[in-house]
Order: sequence, then structure tokens, then C-alpha cells
Amino acid sequence: MDHRLAEQGDALTGVEMFAGLEPDVRQRVIAAAVPRTYRKGQILFVEHDPGDSLIILRRGAIAVFRTAPTGERAVLTVVRPPDVLGEVSLLDALTRSASAEAIEDSQALALSRVAFIDLVHSNPRILDAVMRSVGALIRRLTEQNADHVFLDLPGRVAKTLVRLAGESQAPMITIELNQSQLAEMAGGSRQSVNQAIGSFASRGWLRTEGRRIVVTDVSALRRRAGMADR
Repeated sequence: MDHRLAEQGDALTGVEMFAGLEPDVRQRVIAAAVPRTYRKGQILFVEHDPGDSLIILRRGAIAVFRTAPTGERAVLTVVRPPDVLGEVSLLDALTRSASAEAIEDSQALALSRVAFIDLVHSNPRILDAVMRSVGALIRRLTEQNADHVFLDLPGRVAKTLVRLAGESQAPMITIELNQSQLAEMAGGSRQSVNQAIGSFASRGWLRTEGRRIVVTDVSALRRRAGMADR
């Protein structure tokens, strides 16, 4: 998928949390943030690490996941630009509730909790955006729980692929995610997810190219996932 950098003139372009700030305030936020580069496969933080920064993603993709005592991982979401992650720990000052790993080479800005709290105090309206962000997170987790109750595994795989395809209207959408990562997101074994992918491929809905999945019929996947078509 083509995820472009925001305009070079403003590193916060498209970031909803900061959209209502005046240009001079946005520039102060950018000045207070620290550029970060993450290699594919690099861990940004793990569960119970100090929640000391907000990560503003500029390029790449970050998987947010929980780990079971058995070592199994469940991917909660994949964050792409211009989204943020880590806002929950900034609000409650507790440790990280999940882990994060770069699944593509990524670039980001890290805004410390101290700088974030100063920003909130001087610009209270940013709390509206923060609350919307947390609300969206709660809705997404609620929907994921419902999916595990009401959808079979192929349906969850189809829905995960639709989400990863995003808003793209391209006839073919390349998803940089291997089948093990897809299994973690859909909540199934790799073997079962491979079977679902094979079934979708035989119907002409997608094809696999090494560690990539090329979606060719998003509408069919939406129908298999029980989602309304557009």
C-alpha cells in the first residue's frame, strides 16, 4: 500500500489529535518531539514498560499486540500514518498496556509525556481529540470481541484484510503482512489462516507473492466478512 509522508512543511499534517491547534502551537509540538527511526522487526516498547511518550507515525507500519503467558501473540491493530499510538498510557500515567513492533521500516516522532501534558494545559481543546482517539480504540476492541463471537475464522481473515486495505480504491492492493502476522490479527492458527487465504485465492479475491498479499477483490472480502459493501 502507498502510505506517503505528510507534507514536509508540517510533520503533524493529517494527525487528527493536533488538527485544531494553531500553526505556531503545532510548530512547538514538532520542536518538542524527537525523531525516531525503527527497523522492520524492531520492538518499540513492551507491555509494562513506562508509558512515557506518544508516538506519531510518519512512515511505515506498527503492530500493537498483547502476549499470552504461552508466548502466543494477538495483534490488536496495525497503526499507519498519520495515526498515533501510546495515548492511553499518557492519559493515566500507567505502564504500557500492550507491546508494539515495526512491521515495516518506520519513521516517527516521539512526544514525551511531560511535553504532552504541558500541551494539554495550554490547549485544553486537544482533550476533545484525545477522547475521540480513546473512544475509537474502545470501539475497535469491542468490535474485535464481537467478531470472535459472531464470525468464523475465514470471516475474521476477510475482515482483517479489508481493514488493512484501508480506503484505497486501487484495483490491486498490496498488503505487506505475512501469514503469521495475519494469523495473529485474525486470532487463528497459521495453518487455518493459510487455508482461508488459499480458499480466497482460488476464488480470485487475492493472490500471494512471497511475504505479500495482493488483494484483487475487496468487495468479495467485505461480503465474506459480513460487512456492507460500498
